[in-house]
Amino acid sequence: MPKIILTGDRPTGPLHVGHYVGSLKGRVELQNSGVYDKVFIMIADAQALTDNAEHPEKVRQNIIEVALDYLSCGLDPSRTTLLIQSQIPELCELSFYYMNLVTVSRLQRNPTVKSEIQMRNFEASIPVGFFTYPISQAADITAFGATTVPVGEDQLPMVEQTREIVRKFNSVYGDTLTEPEALLPGNKACLRLPGIDGKEKMSKSLNNCIYLSDTAEDVRKKVMSMFTDPNHLQVSDPGKVEGNPVFTYLDAFCRDEMFAEYLPEYANLEELKAHYTRGGLGDVKVKKFLNRVLEETLTPVRARRKEWEQDIPAVYEILKKGSEAARETAAQTLDNVKAAMKINYFEDHALIAEQAKKYRPAE
Repeated sequence: MPKIILTGDRPTGPLHVGHYVGSLKGRVELQNSGVYDKVFIMIADAQALTDNAEHPEKVRQNIIEVALDYLSCGLDPSRTTLLIQSQIPELCELSFYYMNLVTVSRLQRNPTVKSEIQMRNFEASIPVGFFTYPISQAADITAFGATTVPVGEDQLPMVEQTREIVRKFNSVYGDTLTEPEALLPGNKACLRLPGIDGKEKMSKSLNNCIYLSDTAEDVRKKVMSMFTDPNHLQVSDPGKVEGNPVFTYLDAFCRDEMFAEYLPEYANLEELKAHYTRGGLGDVKVKKFLNRVLEETLTPVRARRKEWEQDIPAVYEILKKGSEAARETAAQTLDNVKAAMKINYFEDHALIAEQAKKYRPAE
């Protein structure tokens, strides 16, 4: 069986460093690993409209932002299929068929759906499209025959819902769909990168992000304003590393060899943490080191982005060709699904012959 990846992002704003360590860096590594036969990366604009239906221009404008972030991080259109969800109409039809395999109560129990509804204050009035987006996501995953779905920890319930739909479909209609496996980031610090304000999650809506498209000065200002241990008031005070965003970011981005260049008095991050914990190390010094660490990652990303910004039509052409190629794959899956459900009336020549024989006058 071919090994196939499907993952993506909602285009509700530019991507941030949480996306980078949580997914983008890993996607590039998976793309370059040679392990996978196909890699599909989707800009999920239709899903973004489930809670932005009245603001389509917001979604429209962010398509190019997300695409630029993809390309600047190293996703290669010659090895990865970049596509736009809304340009694959087969996904809507698959979602329609899958809706019959899921109960309302099961959707209500989905932990990701419950938390997203609370975050968006949808408790009193939930858009149907938003409520059913786990079904839409199942259509996305199965349409491309994905065997592997790289996700953050908070998305595990969504993959499990897809697995349930696949099992239900196959049990009712025969072995047709591929059951996917979730793939979590290897670095535990990447599972949930906090916001610069110390909030649990970096979020565009909370304005606590460091964006991949930020300038070096923007990044410096944000790093220097980061929340740290509120009880670490003086340099001499002992400090807490746990729950301290500065050290969480260092866990995610720092490598031992960076110390020799940027902070040679320490051999590694554990030595830096130990000094901060016992006292005698100021937040400013640690933040300056974090800024240098981030810049080592972000400088080449900015350079590639600047190159792609000079030829925006080429970026749209990449998305167009990727969507066309993806649609061919989705169309084949839909044909298989309709055949399994026995609603492929015009392609089922045996059915037509059988019915013709049934109603042909006896000779």
